[in-house]
Amino acid sequence: MNPASLSDTPGQIQRLEDFDPRSGSLIERALFNHRRIVLILCLIFTVVFGFQATKLQLNASFEKTIPTSHPYIVNFLSHKEDLTGLENVVRVAVVNKRGTVFDKDYLSKLAKINDEVFLLPGVDRSFMKSMVTSNVRWSAVTEDGVDGGAVIPEDYDGSERTLQQVRLNVERSGEIGQLVAADFRSSIIFVPLLDKDPQTAKKLDYRKFSEGLEEIRAKYQDEATDLHITGFAKVVGDLIAGLREVLRYFAVAIGIATGMIYWFNRDVRSTLLVMASSLVAVVWQLGALPTLGYELNPYSVLVPFLVFAIGMSHGAQKMNGIMQDIGRGVHKLVAARFTFRRLFMAGLTALLADAVGFAVLLVIDIPVIKELAVAASIGVAMLIFTNLILLPILLSYTGVSLSAAHRSLRTEHADRDSGGAAKHRLWRWLDAFTQRRAAAAAIVAAVVLAVGGVAVSTQLKIGDLDAGAPELRPDSRYNKDNAYISANYAASSDILVVMVPTEPDRCGAYGTLAKVDRLAWQIEQLTGVESTNSMAMLSKFSMVGFNEGAFKWYELIPNEGAIGAVQTRAPRELLNQGCSLLSLYVYLKDHKAETLSRVVAEVEAYAKANDTPEAKFVLAAGGAGIEAATNIVVKQAWTQMLLLVYAAVTILCFLTFRSWRAVLVAVLPLMLTSVLAEALMVKLNMGVKVATLPVIALGVGIGVDYALYILSVTLQQLRQGSSLSTAYYKALLFTGKVVLLTGFTLAVGVLTWSFSDIKFQADMGILLAFMFLWNMLGALILIPALSHFLLRKSTTAANREPQASLMKAVG
Repeated sequence: MNPASLSDTPGQIQRLEDFDPRSGSLIERALFNHRRIVLILCLIFTVVFGFQATKLQLNASFEKTIPTSHPYIVNFLSHKEDLTGLENVVRVAVVNKRGTVFDKDYLSKLAKINDEVFLLPGVDRSFMKSMVTSNVRWSAVTEDGVDGGAVIPEDYDGSERTLQQVRLNVERSGEIGQLVAADFRSSIIFVPLLDKDPQTAKKLDYRKFSEGLEEIRAKYQDEATDLHITGFAKVVGDLIAGLREVLRYFAVAIGIATGMIYWFNRDVRSTLLVMASSLVAVVWQLGALPTLGYELNPYSVLVPFLVFAIGMSHGAQKMNGIMQDIGRGVHKLVAARFTFRRLFMAGLTALLADAVGFAVLLVIDIPVIKELAVAASIGVAMLIFTNLILLPILLSYTGVSLSAAHRSLRTEHADRDSGGAAKHRLWRWLDAFTQRRAAAAAIVAAVVLAVGGVAVSTQLKIGDLDAGAPELRPDSRYNKDNAYISANYAASSDILVVMVPTEPDRCGAYGTLAKVDRLAWQIEQLTGVESTNSMAMLSKFSMVGFNEGAFKWYELIPNEGAIGAVQTRAPRELLNQGCSLLSLYVYLKDHKAETLSRVVAEVEAYAKANDTPEAKFVLAAGGAGIEAATNIVVKQAWTQMLLLVYAAVTILCFLTFRSWRAVLVAVLPLMLTSVLAEALMVKLNMGVKVATLPVIALGVGIGVDYALYILSVTLQQLRQGSSLSTAYYKALLFTGKVVLLTGFTLAVGVLTWSFSDIKFQADMGILLAFMFLWNMLGALILIPALSHFLLRKSTTAANREPQASLMKAVG
């Protein structure tokens, strides 16, 4: 039996006895003729996955946020052991609000804070340093030769004499602007981290680590002392702490969706079943992740809501179809089976498009995005069972109330009884777009919007556009801490390191150091660069020290013996133990995309002109260097991802409709939404980065649902000989009003995220709400307008029935 049309079910099968259970596709018969078995299996899956969901962990990993196969990162990882403390670092600035750091009480408190931070799990203790650690040293040339020692002398007792000695040692240490503020009112505890806790061999728990830092802050921060904490671990810790708020917004969204569905159908049982089936999909998804060895991270934690939103959209369509058939007098089981026939392929194609939209993110070589893609694809796969299969079977048992069923056909009956005169004003307005004049106006408006959107989207930037942590609000505690450290220290936390590998024991060659020195000078002229540090600079300062402090000797002397004398006392971050690697530290004012691009371009140009077999200049280490590599990967992936998404959606639409004209009608509104979403990102000052990269792909995948549901019914009616106006009007009554409902419902639900303290969640809420609304408007306005010019009755009639052929194929 072929799929039922909208007109052949009412009146034909009023009683269950008149229905042939052997009709329909193999899939339909297997499911509905064995309903109890299906329900028992779903119950078992829910219990098992629900138990597994309790094992799901929420954490993050620094290494998962970086593109490990990019040449910059490959370079960094190949020298990782020589560059400890550059990839994942926390800085704790301890401020004396009543004086300077040369204070007995301050230094005592600093030592206690240092000791407590030292004992936190995951700290790379051998490379941790502060004013009170023995690895922070001073050096000077005296009448007895080169002298040096720890900044805190061995005989320190808090007396005025030893405090003055500490001050002198700090001034000779070269740490002013690095570990000690220029105004001497604060100092930094430099805390490099390991990705795994060496005691447990487990991944560093950023939530617990951040909580440990906050406990230290609460313990020691008072009217005399203030603490400012920055670093990747603190950002992630704050994000994870803020995710409790995400759960509240999730609950609000569920409440809004439930209220809107009930307002639409006035039926408690079907409303609860639609919401329950979508939540079951979320439970299955959350249970499948730990089963497959995955975790949730701050970037993928929003995926369960997207799965719920997609499920709610599909569930509402199934509920509406069954409700209308029951209103026509059809038995609830027959209504469920006919709705399954009409909408299964449209729903399956839409979910496959969603899954493909998520899956193409796997091409992006950033592990957190790949995990997001896997989590979302799993969730969409679950929806195929819960919302396309489980929900119709549940409704085949419960049905809906007769009053709700009759209400669902009120518009149709009023229109039929009045000969079309009682058509709702909204439907009449939308139906006007099937006529040439309104259709042409809509298309012209769309073209104007597209041209304007493209013009604005050309200004879209890659990477972060704000200083600090753009994932958090500008007035967040973290960004205030970052602003303090940036304002008071020349060596910011935004560090880019240029690596200069040489032959063993040849890093001190004059020619190599001279090239490093020239590159450092060129970089310092760039906007956004605060300072640099290198072995070449240390050698020049040492020459001044060796010559009684006369700055006329601030030069790189072509004497490798003198350079070697400096090299023996140089800190290990400037060169490695085997003297086969030099490091040029570039301290940036921020990690904005423009700043990183300028520095990267300068270094690459210099390397191209100055690389030799003896020494090469390669990028990049340090937090800013890693982010520069990430920006390059994101930029390359942006276009590639969109092309793949649209290619996949186009193929799926063609398999469903078997008409290139219908594919254009479905895809062109989606493309307009993508262009306008990019323009909105420009206006909201949002860059394309790890947090925002997936959104456009997700919007395309979710948006195609609306087009498939409306266009599948429209094409079906056209192929039965209806006019475009009649076909589209029936599509509006059957699936269009649910598209309108879900579009507004989902937009309102995600728009509540805009109040979140987590900025990237707020940005996602605004973008997704915009895309939900524009995809809905595109489906309701542009589909009939484009159909007027592209879907001629003669061509559609000549095409094969797509759903029938596809049902046979899957059957």
